[in-house]
Amino acid sequence: MGLLRHRNDGPDGERFVMREKLLSIGDDYWIENDRGERAFKVDGKAFRVRETFVLQTPAGEEVARIQERKLSIRDKVAIERDDHTVATVHKALVGIRDRFAIDLEHGADMKAHGNVVDHEYEIERDGDTVATISKKWFRIRDAYGVDVAAGEDVPLILAITVAIDSLTTRR
Repeated sequence: MGLLRHRNDGPDGERFVMREKLLSIGDDYWIENDRGERAFKVDGKAFRVRETFVLQTPAGEEVARIQERKLSIRDKVAIERDDHTVATVHKALVGIRDRFAIDLEHGADMKAHGNVVDHEYEIERDGDTVATISKKWFRIRDAYGVDVAAGEDVPLILAITVAIDSLTTRR
């Protein structure tokens, strides 16, 4: 299942296919690349006090842990690598459109803005788009694409996308 649209606005990045409404605790699902190959697995950890998802390679190696942070004023989701928080995602308190702040432990912070609930948004750093998320690229329902710019940390961007989904699909 490939992306229908091909961008010609610079060096190609990597493109991935995500499932919509993917976040049920205990559910596992695969993130595929644009060639239909399994690239990462999201393992929804069941029976946890906090909502937790683990991003793994196809071989089962953990590359990121996406975990809800309790006891804060705003809902937050932390992204961890090797037991260290590398990013925190939270809903921004300004504006009427969906906006999320992504605070990075190292490097410039990012923001996500657009129609997040409908999977039509961008992730930016210093005004540059690092990822575009869109459902419009697919003919099938319940899927959306993540187009990660060349040179970006793919597992981190995919973990941020999972974190934003978990913040927008709370039950």
